[in-house]
Amino acid sequence: MKIQISGHHVEVTASVRAHVEEKFSKIIKHFPGLIGFDVIIAKEHGLHQVDIRTNYEGVAVAASGTDEVMYPAIMVAVKKLETALKHRKGQLKADLHEKPQCTTPPIAHEIIQEMDLSK
Repeated sequence: MKIQISGHHVEVTASVRAHVEEKFSKIIKHFPGLIGFDVIIAKEHGLHQVDIRTNYEGVAVAASGTDEVMYPAIMVAVKKLETALKHRKGQLKADLHEKPQCTTPPIAHEIIQEMDLSK
């Protein structure tokens, strides 16, 4: 699992990196198909914004969180990402279900054939 963390007007320390890796440990257990994450931590106008991007089953999934303190912003972004991944996983599982085939009953077909449409 590759987690690339970058900071914009924020220094990414070892404790921040350890906190991010700890938060992603749960996601990695539930979604083993994930290869890597891009985490961008930015500070603008007194707010910390955390953007997370990844690919899951060929689709780009992104989430972001904003807070005045960096660690809650990371937690909000991770929860949003987990929700988005669960939603995508549900979409993939829904496609596996067999879809019912709609067929017109033979009686309706015969009635249409017998109708006089020349009027």
